[in-house]
Amino acid sequence: MVLAELGGSISRALQQMSNATIIDEKVLNDCLNDITRALLQSDVQFKLVREMQANIKSIVNLDDLAAGHNKRRIIQQAVFNELCKILDPGKPSFTPKKGKPSVVMFVGLQGSGKTTTCTKYAYYHQKKGWKPALVCADTFRAGAFDQLKQNATKAKIPFYGSYMESDPVKIAVEGVERFKNENCDLIIVDTSGRHKQEAALFEEMRQVSEATKPDLVIFVMDSSIGQAAFDQAQAFKQSVAVGAVIVTKMDGHAKGGGALSAVAATKSPVIFIGTGEHMDEFEVFDVKPFVSRLLGMGDWSGFMDKIHEVVPMDQQPELLQKLSEGNFTLRIMYEQFQNILKMGPIGQVFSMLPGFSAELMPKGREKESQAKIKRYMTMMDSMTNEELDSSNPKLMNESRMMRIARGSGRPVREVMEMLEEYKRLAKIWSKMKGLKIPKKGEMSALSRNMNAQHMSKVLPPQMLKQIGGMGGLQSLMKQMGSAKDMMGMFGGGDK
Repeated sequence: MVLAELGGSISRALQQMSNATIIDEKVLNDCLNDITRALLQSDVQFKLVREMQANIKSIVNLDDLAAGHNKRRIIQQAVFNELCKILDPGKPSFTPKKGKPSVVMFVGLQGSGKTTTCTKYAYYHQKKGWKPALVCADTFRAGAFDQLKQNATKAKIPFYGSYMESDPVKIAVEGVERFKNENCDLIIVDTSGRHKQEAALFEEMRQVSEATKPDLVIFVMDSSIGQAAFDQAQAFKQSVAVGAVIVTKMDGHAKGGGALSAVAATKSPVIFIGTGEHMDEFEVFDVKPFVSRLLGMGDWSGFMDKIHEVVPMDQQPELLQKLSEGNFTLRIMYEQFQNILKMGPIGQVFSMLPGFSAELMPKGREKESQAKIKRYMTMMDSMTNEELDSSNPKLMNESRMMRIARGSGRPVREVMEMLEEYKRLAKIWSKMKGLKIPKKGEMSALSRNMNAQHMSKVLPPQMLKQIGGMGGLQSLMKQMGSAKDMMGMFGGGDK
């Protein structure tokens, strides 16, 4: 996934610092230089990187820190906070309210995935109970209305546009008026894009904005835009009041650091990220869990939300029990592969686990990773119950592997590859061993009285050690914000 390489580079820099015997000025400078290099290679704007480095140095004054302080933890915390600061302008975007008509205008360059993103945004809110509608005010690109019409029809969302009318302002006004009369509470206006910044584009945007008076203007940005992102985002911000950013194509190989720059340029929050072409490959963007995943620190609440989305309610206690036992069999892998196919790409899911670098996961190869999972499942269909239920990798000898290969019509090397994947996932699964699952009645009480002391009793000892003991757990809880967020890992707290 985009930014996975950046996350891996920053994680390695922090890890090398953690391995140092003494944290002195040289170790700190080496760590910051590695992080700076990683950010610049990922197309984050130079000025932002320089400011971030200066801020961390002013926070982490090694001479002023007493001997008892955990310098590693303070440096890691400072890096986390500064990355969050780049991505979080500190002010929320406009949030539409059900039952009250809101107009949302989408702007961006041609090819950024704007029209598709409009439909994804509408579809997301439709599932949450809104009554959205789409207006195609893009009269410049041939086929824009056809594309929007096709997407909207597929998602069963009402739409408005014209093959005859060439004035985008007139179409936008008519469409907004029509859907207000039809009591739609989220009216989305798709505007024209261009190949480059043209004066005509910005003038047209201003006219559509003045005519429709949108409650929110969303800037849609292609994550692969690179160094140009800051200037592009700033140009849009100067023409219309951009209030939020959606970053698209986050499933590709692109560096994606420009996404960080766009937030700084518009001083507007990223609200969603597009992670694929399909309608539901659209994620709410939350800064702290995103940076946490980027640094290999995991996103427990996101991981558990994914489980609650796709695992039937009656199977959830059983799955959590298996997690706590840490005993990973091929049958469990088969069941989880079934769930993962519903959740999304394997990398996206497992990057939410602490200590699991996103760099190890497939980057922009969603279809490939899903096809591989299906092949693995076909091989497991050729296994005996004994093989599926055993957690002993030595059981799988050469003759068994050859039989499985023949039965599934796959080469032996693919069977060996599948078993290697099993060993790798078993290692991750073992991190959950000892996870204490609160009983149903205890859940709300634990959620109300949540503190690091309670949390340390719930987490397995090796995971607590990996987080950095009680001190690390306290800072993690602080980062994640609240007891409700932390309880997300158990599916607890109020939704």
